[in-house]
Amino acid sequence: MQTARTTLKRQRDRGAYDAETVHAILDEALVCHLGFALDDQPFVIPTIHARVNDVLYVHGAVANRALGALRAGAPCCLTVTLVDGLVLARSAFHHSMNYRSVVVLGQAREVTNVNEKQAAFAAFVEKTMRGRSAHCRPPNETEIRTTQVLRLPLEEASAKVRQGPPIDDEADYALPHWAGVVPLRLTAGTPEADARLPSETPFPHDLARDLDGASPTG
Repeated sequence: MQTARTTLKRQRDRGAYDAETVHAILDEALVCHLGFALDDQPFVIPTIHARVNDVLYVHGAVANRALGALRAGAPCCLTVTLVDGLVLARSAFHHSMNYRSVVVLGQAREVTNVNEKQAAFAAFVEKTMRGRSAHCRPPNETEIRTTQVLRLPLEEASAKVRQGPPIDDEADYALPHWAGVVPLRLTAGTPEADARLPSETPFPHDLARDLDGASPTG
């Protein structure tokens, strides 16, 4: 995954290029940002992504202008970021965040193989919640036909990770200001049943196990 374009130029000690690190960050992130240029105008679009082995997938309507530009051959840059904590230093200059991020460069290609497209659809649903594809209707022919899916091979990618306490100037460690890390994490709330869901419909037990003990309502 490491190439001249993805090699970190600054803070190289925070860089990682192994598949395990890159994949883990991509899998945990719920949203990616897709960057590309169209008619000399740069765009950065938030969207959902899903990984299957060494390929990332994004999807949208056939008329989606962003995906149309990528399908036509525009190079792209896909990024994700996870914020793990607020780093409060003794000096204003050294305040920071603990984070994990990934940058992927390359050219996306349209998925035309029906089996691969269906596998990508399943991956998007699983990205929403692991195990969910077993508890919903799969896409029908019209939905498959009117949705375009693009694949982006993970051939050029890098991760950057910052973790640990603040790093102050040596002279500042004696200052009387609190310093440390405020941890952050994304947690699931209590599931809220759709108003038109029959009251006797239970929340799937195998999905509930991933909700940190939250009890569904409705």
